[in-house]
Amino acid sequence: MTQTIALNAARFWRERPQEVLLAGVVALAGIVALAGSADSTPSLSGVGSNKVAEAPPAPPPMLIRQLPVDQALAINQGIALDTGPNPAARPFSLGKVDAATRSRALECLTSAVYYEAGQESTDGQRAVAQVVLNRVRHPAFPASVCGVVYEGSTRATGCQFTFTCDGSLSRGPALDAWRRAKSVAEAALAGYVYKPVGNATHYHADYVVPYWASTLTKNAVIGAHIFYRWAGDWGRSTAFSQDYSHREANVDALRAAALLAEQRDIATRGQSSEVAEAVAEIPGAQALAPSMRGDKRVAIRFNMTARKAADEAKHTDYVEQVKASDNLRWSLNGGMAAADEKPFGKAATQSPSATGTASGSPE
Repeated sequence: MTQTIALNAARFWRERPQEVLLAGVVALAGIVALAGSADSTPSLSGVGSNKVAEAPPAPPPMLIRQLPVDQALAINQGIALDTGPNPAARPFSLGKVDAATRSRALECLTSAVYYEAGQESTDGQRAVAQVVLNRVRHPAFPASVCGVVYEGSTRATGCQFTFTCDGSLSRGPALDAWRRAKSVAEAALAGYVYKPVGNATHYHADYVVPYWASTLTKNAVIGAHIFYRWAGDWGRSTAFSQDYSHREANVDALRAAALLAEQRDIATRGQSSEVAEAVAEIPGAQALAPSMRGDKRVAIRFNMTARKAADEAKHTDYVEQVKASDNLRWSLNGGMAAADEKPFGKAATQSPSATGTASGSPE
C-alpha cells in the first residue's frame, strides 16, 4: 500500500510539478496558522516588522444604554480599575509639516478638548487630548488628528466623538474657554504626555454606560470621565506603531459635512412641532437629537452664555422707547373705556338750530 502511494506521488510530481509545489506551500501556511492560534489574544508580533499583523479591531460606535443616572454611576463604579502596568504613551510630534497642516491639527484637537471637556479641570482636558493622539498612533484609527476627531461624524451609525454629531458645532465657543482648551492642545502637539491615561483609546462620562464598556480595560478615572484601552495586545505600547500622515483635512469642510449630516438625521427622525415649541419656551435651552440615542426622548442642552445675556439685557417697553402718546398707549394696551371715562378731545358744541324754534314760529 505504501509503495503504491509512493509510485503515484512520483508520477504526479513528474506530470504536475507546479501543483505539488503549490500544495506544499498551502500546507506550510496551514501549519504556521495553527501554531499561531495557540495564543488566545490577538498577536502583534508583526507590528513594526516585515511580518503581517492581524487586522486591528473596529472602533465601536458610541451607543449608550438607556439608564437612570444613579444606576449608570453604580454600574461604572462596579467595573474594576485595572491594577496592572499602565505605561505612559510616547510624546507626539507633528514633525515637519507646513503651517496650514499644523493649524488644522491644532484646531481639531482644540475642538475635541473644548467640546468634550470644556468644564473639566486642566488634567481632565489633558486626558482627552492624550486619547486623541493615542488614536492617531493606533492602526484601528485614522492617521491624522482631524481624521480621528471627525471619524464617523457623517455616518448614521454614529460618531466617535459626540460633539461632532449632536449639533454642538453650530454653537460658537466661549472665547476664554477656547483659549484654555487651545493651550492644552498646543502642549499635547508639542510633545506633552499626560501619563495617567496611559494607552487609553476610549473614554466616556461617568453618568452614561456605553455598550462596549465591559469589553475594554478600564485604566483611569479623571474628573467626570472614565478611560479605557483595548484588551490584550492591541492595548499594549507595541500596538501604537502607526505613523502620522502629515496631512490634515480642511476643518471647515469637515464641520460643514458634520452639521449637514446632523440636519439630515433630525429631519429623518421628524421631531414634532410640539416638542420644538416646548423647548423654545425654556430660556437658554437647545434641543439635541444625537444620532447615537435611537430612542424618543429629547436631550436638552442649556446655553448658559445666551441665557445669562438674555437675563441681563435691559428691557424697555415699546411705548417708552417711542415716547408714545396717551392715545397710542391706550390702543397698544388693548384697553376699553370705562363707564366714567370721558372721550378724548373736546366736547362737541350744539348748533343753534338744535335749541331754537322753527323758522317763522311766533316768539
